[in-house]
Amino acid sequence: MLMDREEIKKFIPHREPFLFVDSVLEMEPGTRILALKRFELEESFFKGHFPGIPIVPGVIIIESLAQAGAILVYASQPEELKGKQPTLVALENVRFRKPVFPADEVKLHVQILKKRTQMWRMKGEAFIGETKVSEAEILASLL
Repeated sequence: MLMDREEIKKFIPHREPFLFVDSVLEMEPGTRILALKRFELEESFFKGHFPGIPIVPGVIIIESLAQAGAILVYASQPEELKGKQPTLVALENVRFRKPVFPADEVKLHVQILKKRTQMWRMKGEAFIGETKVSEAEILASLL
């Protein structure tokens, strides 16, 4: 493991209960990241989504991918981005292929497709085991 939650907090501003990356397993700055998120039944969103049949909201899976992408962006240009915050600009080609349930461990694969000045286009894919559960192209910029 390259980073645990405490190390991750040094790269992105997200905190509990809205931190959706548990660890970083692999990273090639400027290229790609492989991170993990294990969704526990105690997560607050399971209370209403859905009572009796808890399912991780799709938007939370996409947020997990975006946070992994933000870690990659910060790690790729730490001095250039110091004190700046990446923000989502657009999501494209979003697909939800399979539901994610409590206790599922989701692998977050994100790669940078293109970078322009202060804009990044990334491809994110979420997997449980070898099964792709979600994907999206993420466009992020700096505030």
